Amino acid sequence: MECPVCGSDEIEIVNSKFKTTKKVIQEELILKCEECGHVFRDVVSQKKPRPFRLIISEQDKSIKTSIDLPPNEELLVGDVLLSDYGQVEVTSLEVDGNRVKKAIIQDINTIWAASIEIPARIGVSVDLHGKVDSYKVDLDRDFKISVNDLIKIDKYIIRVHIIKTNERKTDSGYARAGVIKRVYGKPSKMRKFDYDLTDKIFKKTVKDFR
Repeated sequence: MECPVCGSDEIEIVNSKFKTTKKVIQEELILKCEECGHVFRDVVSQKKPRPFRLIISEQDKSIKTSIDLPPNEELLVGDVLLSDYGQVEVTSLEVDGNRVKKAIIQDINTIWAASIEIPARIGVSVDLHGKVDSYKVDLDRDFKISVNDLIKIDKYIIRVHIIKTNERKTDSGYARAGVIKRVYGKPSKMRKFDYDLTDKIFKKTVKDFR
């Protein structure tokens, strides 16, 4: 916003009032330029919020609902929204059948999000050469797991070699538990470990491929 007389963007809002129609919210402003003192009016318009499809992941279940958002604003993966089920973090956006990281809200078909008010539930797979012991563990959403971490879980000490997130699989770097779907590891002969997840176990399953 610039002064129409001198072009300065040092503008003070003297007064404002809102006017609402069926589809638009208008803010009528009285403005004063701090450079030359010119007083002028302006109107800022914004489309009224309307419902958009929202799917919330809560550990092993999904909740289908909707959320009211202004259609002409931009939404990004990582944004936090306040839904009827509490705060959620956007994990993916669907536009015309494609998953994207950002979009104008009116173009979005589905918003995918994860609750940030409960722990993240991730999978940990232990490769035993023909058999896999698989665990579900509940972790703080900001807990970081890195490739090559040594993890104690149940009777094993494993070395992480792959991390699968909502977006991809990686064999390097780290990820927060809030975006991790599964961690893959192999037993290590090391006796020391970086951290112990045994008391975080929610469920254990065994798969025998032999």
